[in-house]
Amino acid sequence: MTHLDGNVLAGPLADIFNADMTTAISRCAGCGDSSPLATAIVYLKPGTYVARCHVCDTMLLTLIQSSGTNRLDLTGLAGLAIPR
Repeated sequence: MTHLDGNVLAGPLADIFNADMTTAISRCAGCGDSSPLATAIVYLKPGTYVARCHVCDTMLLTLIQSSGTNRLDLTGLAGLAIPR
């Protein structure tokens, strides 16, 4: 499966957060790398975004969009610094 960078998350995450989440600094729970979310490797399926660490490939977050619901799993993030 091909992938895109984390910039593809800008629109879907704007539906949940009131900030440009591609500039948020995410800290990987796997390797500890701290980088803007835009550097993540994102795999797409219809209605599903899976973001992985660009260093170690740990799954950072999963966003599943279905009719009227956004389900966000942030298990792979040890931290997230969201710009104001």
